[in-house]
Amino acid sequence: MVLLTGPSGSGKTSLTRRLGLPVVSLDDFYHDDDHPALPRRYGIVDWDSPDSWDRTGAMDALLALCRTGRSDIPIYDIPTNRRTGTTHLDLQRAPIVIAEGIFAAEIVEDCRAEDILADAICIVRPRLQTFFFRLARDLGEARKPPSTLVRRGVSLARNEPTMIAELVAKGCQPLGFSEAEQVVQAHVRQAVLVRGSENR
Repeated sequence: MVLLTGPSGSGKTSLTRRLGLPVVSLDDFYHDDDHPALPRRYGIVDWDSPDSWDRTGAMDALLALCRTGRSDIPIYDIPTNRRTGTTHLDLQRAPIVIAEGIFAAEIVEDCRAEDILADAICIVRPRLQTFFFRLARDLGEARKPPSTLVRRGVSLARNEPTMIAELVAKGCQPLGFSEAEQVVQAHVRQAVLVRGSENR
């Protein structure tokens, strides 16, 4: 498994689409907005806090994927802040699976301890670029009211260097978009070689 993280808007989803590998969006493990312990900030739920996220449920699903090749993943609707169903993911012998999201760094050590970690990557882009990509995406998807999205975006941009430093401290290597793509492709090639040698 490759854990892929970075600031919101840094290009995580775009990269996974380019790679064409099975992907688990860790955002689908957010708690519903009526969960009693959700943290709050700016008068709304703080969706950037790890406390808003079901770490145990995410790890259970990832372990099932790596050990059995399949798992049921929740479907989370961000505009309504709740899970709306589940989807069944079957790796079909794919050599690498990607788990992407802003909370991926929270489970680096857990995945390493379970011996399922191939790599942990933090995508780094210029702050202004990340801000505009994030805002365009969130407005396009009508995730929240525009004023909330702008206020949140400015706060995230100010905190971005600190956030990246924290992600690196938790075990993620900081890479640009193209570098990250090359590293994941190298892991795929290595995994295919290992599988081929095991089948001989």
